[in-house]
Amino acid sequence: MRRLLGPGGRDAVAVLLVGDELLLGSVADSNGAWLAQACTSAGLRVAGMEVVPDDTDLVATAVRRRAGTVGTLVLSGGIGPTSDDVTRQALAEACGCPLVRDPEAEVAISGWFAAHGRRLPAGALRMAERPGCARMVLNPHGSAPGVAVELGGTQVYAVPGVPGELRSMVSAAVLPDVLARSGLLRPTLSTSVEVALLGESAVSARLADVEAEVAGDPAVDLAYLARPAHVSVRVSVRGEDPDAVRARLDGLVARTEAALGSDVMGRDGVSLPSVVLDLLLARDETLACAESLTGGGLCAALTSVPGSSVAVRGGVVAYSADAKRDLLGVGPGLVAAHGTVHPEVAEQMAQGARARLGTDWGVATTGVAGPDGLEGHEPGEVHVAVAGPAVLRSRTLQLPGDRRRVQRLSVAHALDLLRHCLLAEGAGESPRTVDR
Repeated sequence: MRRLLGPGGRDAVAVLLVGDELLLGSVADSNGAWLAQACTSAGLRVAGMEVVPDDTDLVATAVRRRAGTVGTLVLSGGIGPTSDDVTRQALAEACGCPLVRDPEAEVAISGWFAAHGRRLPAGALRMAERPGCARMVLNPHGSAPGVAVELGGTQVYAVPGVPGELRSMVSAAVLPDVLARSGLLRPTLSTSVEVALLGESAVSARLADVEAEVAGDPAVDLAYLARPAHVSVRVSVRGEDPDAVRARLDGLVARTEAALGSDVMGRDGVSLPSVVLDLLLARDETLACAESLTGGGLCAALTSVPGSSVAVRGGVVAYSADAKRDLLGVGPGLVAAHGTVHPEVAEQMAQGARARLGTDWGVATTGVAGPDGLEGHEPGEVHVAVAGPAVLRSRTLQLPGDRRRVQRLSVAHALDLLRHCLLAEGAGESPRTVDR
């Protein structure tokens, strides 16, 4: 992902993520991404992010290094009651003032445990300690208060690493305080354009004219984030006049979507399953799945979306040739002539699912996930198909990667083909019978 950032200043934020577990890989960080998005949405600029181990000296050094270079520094983690929670002590070292017990924090911590019917553990009141020059930030959803202190012109906040507690404290206390201290910041508006199946390089190539338009403009950020089976293009615009910022953002997003065409599946984090389901729900139509190599993954992706039961009637996992014949009506002559890895097999599977479950649409997958070949076909050869009221389409693919990736990409291609079919029929276009 590429960000275009200006120099540090009062609207610049740095993030320190504290914890050995992050460096060991035993916990996947989600706080950094959320903090970056929350700060950006508030009109702040994230100027740096760093992971620091549970080491008092190293945390203190990182704090001193950042102090004076940004307007705000947020530390996540290390403020609990255990011996490896060193953030409070590190802040005290960085500020050069001793730790003191905060009476208000003691009452809040004791009250939290009592309200939850739990005995106050030994050492829990350690969480009421703060540097003498700092103030506490009470935690409405947990037992560990936060800490706020000014150091070298930088406002420093330490909050819990528990994601739910961090998010509530940052939203309710930290960001309002930062914005109040910073005065009127330039509003930042962002929109992310979600692109199905294309890679970052292909997306960037199509957006060459848009990139040239905003190159060197400190008021605009254009960023790419590769996600599984799609790319997010985030367009952000800053400025003094909110109406002007909105107008410019809308124009850039419109040009971005025009350059990417029908590969745009939506905006602001939508997924292929949710887009497909929205299209089906808007038409009051139903869907059935027929799966071979994906083994139920296609139906699982759809039913992971809340409310999918209105449109998804069910699915059939037909792994063997006999199951394809008996459960989905795939012709034995077709299998005898071409095997089970063939576009017409996928088409008959989609038709069979639609007929067996009485739905408006059927979508199917068949192919070779690997690691070995099958029936003379190489790993990664996949056929997906869609059958609808007046549509029968299939797509032949040669997908890269290991077994799991081939299965995941097969699900994405099947959903994307269905998306295109639904859009084409909704627009009154003549359906293409085969897309191979």
